[in-house]
Amino acid sequence: MTDPISRRSAIGLGLLGVGSLGLGVAGVASSGFRSGPWATTAPGGAAAASWSEPTVLASSGGALTCELTVSETQIDVGGSSARMLAYNGAVPGPTLHLRPGDTLRIHLTNGLEEPTNVHTHGLLVSAEGNGDNPFVSVEPGESFDYEISLPDDHPHGVFWYHPHRHGFVADQLFGGLYGAIVVDEEDWSEGAPRIVVVSDVTLSGGAVAAVSDAERRRGRVGEVVLANGLVAPPLAVSPGRTERLLIVNACASRYLDLGGLAMSVRGVDSGAFIPPRAVDRLVLAPGNRADVLVEGPERPTSLVARAYERGGGGMGMMGAVAPEVDATILRLVPDASAHPSPVAPSRDSPRDLSDAHVDRARTLTFTMGMGRGMTFLIDGLAFDPDRVDHTVELDTVEEWTLVNATMMDHPFHLHIWPMQLVGHEGVDFRDVVDVPAGSSVTVRIAFDRFPGRTVYHCHILDHEDLGMMGVVQAR
Repeated sequence: MTDPISRRSAIGLGLLGVGSLGLGVAGVASSGFRSGPWATTAPGGAAAASWSEPTVLASSGGALTCELTVSETQIDVGGSSARMLAYNGAVPGPTLHLRPGDTLRIHLTNGLEEPTNVHTHGLLVSAEGNGDNPFVSVEPGESFDYEISLPDDHPHGVFWYHPHRHGFVADQLFGGLYGAIVVDEEDWSEGAPRIVVVSDVTLSGGAVAAVSDAERRRGRVGEVVLANGLVAPPLAVSPGRTERLLIVNACASRYLDLGGLAMSVRGVDSGAFIPPRAVDRLVLAPGNRADVLVEGPERPTSLVARAYERGGGGMGMMGAVAPEVDATILRLVPDASAHPSPVAPSRDSPRDLSDAHVDRARTLTFTMGMGRGMTFLIDGLAFDPDRVDHTVELDTVEEWTLVNATMMDHPFHLHIWPMQLVGHEGVDFRDVVDVPAGSSVTVRIAFDRFPGRTVYHCHILDHEDLGMMGVVQAR
């Protein structure tokens, strides 16, 4: 087994050995008690559910107007019924299919007993007013109308949406609130890419289990891993034909260390790899997405997420948490009659900032400490929505050095503006950048549009809720 420290260091460099790429369980116990690991069959030995994907809501005439209703709903999980949180009664919520230049209008209705909102993770859009505004709070029983305009040059790719009401994010996402967004120019009436929204959850007593303080400090990891709300579903593929998977890591804390089959990675987050990168291992931090091509195998083959070491071991103040175990994400089942998903043309690479003039350099430092309980800080401060931590000037390029002074990995997410990794092979843009324990990562950011306030934070969502978030204002 790879030494976990050197492994995390390699991830910080973006490469995990030859044929591997660093970017950034499973089965079911009966409803009514908490147990794991889960097997790849439903309770009582029933076969896993067949492949299924979320409902698609597609734009037309330059706009997508839709309703998202948040409520607690009975959901089938591996053959057992459990109360989960859902958008429009389904886990995941509907896939939103958009094109560059579109306007997305969402009428969000909150049927919960706590506040919520929605964040369109990865979209390059304004955070002001009723745009992708993380400071909006939609109270219980109330509604809010979002209007989010995509620029005409918005990059193609897979993005996603989830709640971002501070203090409630991890609970609500872990409870079932997430869905995919795809931006491209393609007509899906003749076939669409395979959407694979990966999440995890723990059930107890027919509902989503509460988590302990230790699990919050560590960052919760569910006992069951789901692909589109299903346990290890079989996906019929034509042997020798290319299948396109758009993978979203919608887990609250789990890293997806994907392996088990050869993959060609066309892009991560809003960035594109030109040419695509052939790998047999792909690590997606929480919040990362990937555009992946696989070849249909001659025999059943599983895409597996291996148990991942993200630091924090031996920290007595963390408290006891269950160890992670390997998880089957999905099973590729050969079927000569299966129609492969279409493969859209490769997207353009973003503007390369390698030789750009750097107008300002900053250092952001992640720390943890003990106050009234464990604290999670950036630059020694816990999140305060009324404080601006960094002010940036529009039409400038900045270089940020992200320093992780803790014993745990922290995936760093900046809203609105993608980050280019410095010192990596090729042009590598992401909106979630993993910063391994005890290391630093340097990125460049073009603040080329969108004045206003938004946030940056750790995408282990418990850490965000516990204070590891800051405010940036562009002017």
